[in-house]
Amino acid sequence: MTDISGRLVLIAPDCFGGTLTALEAAEAIARGWRLGSPADRLLLRPLADGGPGFVDVLHTALGGEVHTVEVTGPLGEPVTAVWLAHDGTAYIESAQAAGLHLVPKADRAAGLTTTRGVGELLLDAVRAGMRTAVVGLGGSATTDGGAGLFAALGAGPVDALGAPLPEGGAALVHCAGLAGRPDLGALRLIAASDVDNPLLGPTGAAHVFGPQKGADPGQVEQLDLALTRWSEVLLEELGADVAGLAAAGAAGGLGAALLALGATVDSGADLVRRLSALDEALDQAGLVLTGEGSFDWQSLRGKLVSRVAAGAAERGVPCLVLAGQVSVGRREAGAAGVEDSYSVADHVGSVARAIAEPAGGLSGLAERVARQWRSPQN
Repeated sequence: MTDISGRLVLIAPDCFGGTLTALEAAEAIARGWRLGSPADRLLLRPLADGGPGFVDVLHTALGGEVHTVEVTGPLGEPVTAVWLAHDGTAYIESAQAAGLHLVPKADRAAGLTTTRGVGELLLDAVRAGMRTAVVGLGGSATTDGGAGLFAALGAGPVDALGAPLPEGGAALVHCAGLAGRPDLGALRLIAASDVDNPLLGPTGAAHVFGPQKGADPGQVEQLDLALTRWSEVLLEELGADVAGLAAAGAAGGLGAALLALGATVDSGADLVRRLSALDEALDQAGLVLTGEGSFDWQSLRGKLVSRVAAGAAERGVPCLVLAGQVSVGRREAGAAGVEDSYSVADHVGSVARAIAEPAGGLSGLAERVARQWRSPQN
């Protein structure tokens, strides 16, 4: 939409891998766009799908109170994590306590990492008097089926002699029961996930996500067996038959633990879309900018970028993608509602340079694209 006060440009990116949060990416794009097309009005709506940046994005959209807590990290070390309180609801980002970004690449061990810290965040929300907790799933370093979360709630896995098992998913092959009943009081749980993988099998947590967390093929098979045993214990002890449910395999099986505790599943992207009033912003926009670290074939399979592009296309508004790297062809992108896509790596000359100066490179690209897409008022 163009009016006397200038065209409204909606800036709605996802995070850029491990280099920029969605908010940082939106601000970088805005800095460059203001230089290249100063008459435009800019509306920033950073997005997330439940993974890294989930709390940051929702705090920007909702306000609320940020709680800072020291919890157990994925390797058992203390880490500082935050969660957001808003209107009786706790928004918790599992990656804050169990994220892959917290584990150096050389130290990744899919069978040893724990979700205990996520349980500790939930307990902090209970102590703060929250009625509901929305747990964003994604970007985890773990494949423990949420056993660590259960341990934080006093219901950790035990062996046949009743001894607590070591942290991590690999030990679950020896699981014979739970140390107690998990207790979160009256807290209502919502699992925010945009993957529908089950816990077990070729499309499950170990096989699909284990390799990126450091598991070799043999370890993947062992983890799948361990998670099978864990699912049997959840059924025996809690009557929760969750192994085959959609999203049970999210965040290394953390989804299964939440489902066993009675959680309902919501799309993280749709939740953020609702709470950030993205549709209302799309209704007003004359141009839409979105982006992510790598605009590739996976981007077209329901990821945030494709959802933003589809929303723009429904309204007849052009949508541009600014990404760290672009490997989607123009025809495929066009079919998804993307008018054009631009690569930071191409703009600065290499992937290494794009990673070294992510915000500067993205701002520079945005300025160049803005000059190409200036409205007549500029």
